[in-house]
Amino acid sequence: MPDTQYYSLHLYVSGRVQMVGFRYFAASLAKRYGVTGRVKNLYDGRVEIEAEGKKAGLTMFLEDIRIGPRSARVENVVEQWQEISSRRYQEFGVSF
Repeated sequence: MPDTQYYSLHLYVSGRVQMVGFRYFAASLAKRYGVTGRVKNLYDGRVEIEAEGKKAGLTMFLEDIRIGPRSARVENVVEQWQEISSRRYQEFGVSF
């Protein structure tokens, strides 16, 4: 039986994650895994990601986010999963 349930994944990523192309890395991963949502830098140096999609795609997205792009150093990822009945985002955007 195919998985028709959508999930929301809210992430706070800390470490050396700003000014290293992290947001564009996340956008590229989102496209690869069929994830929608947004990513933005926070004033405290973290990156915030709101992602939506199927559990398998979000799981692979999260695994790659934990590694980060070559120029980054991910030290911590705080994650919050939630089942959702419909998606809020149609695409994945980069906020400034």
